[in-house]
Amino acid sequence: MARVKRAVNALKKRRKVMRLAKGYFGAKSKQYRAASEQVRRSLRYAYIGRKLKKRDFRRLWIARINAAARINGLSYSRLINGLKVAGVDINRKVLSELAISDPAAFAALAEKAKQAVK
Repeated sequence: MARVKRAVNALKKRRKVMRLAKGYFGAKSKQYRAASEQVRRSLRYAYIGRKLKKRDFRRLWIARINAAARINGLSYSRLINGLKVAGVDINRKVLSELAISDPAAFAALAEKAKQAVK
């Protein structure tokens, strides 16, 4: 088996890690081993964070829709069910924006949901 000398590739790998670790506190931005561990952790946290962000936003939208629905005399679940039965295909993000920026339009949708459920 031939010997592999990794001079250039190893240096590129280390530079990449150190570039990612720029701005970290103490040894984590200066020493390769500490930086490597922290970068690995940080990338894992970033991956997990991207998944959590979706959940957090959905929870926020649902809370906003629920608050606006209760103002209009419905619960969240009855509103969503009513809209589904009425054939109104609108996602939660848009529905929450309507609840905030255009309460009259949201009230109209709520009324439509009430009629569909009866």
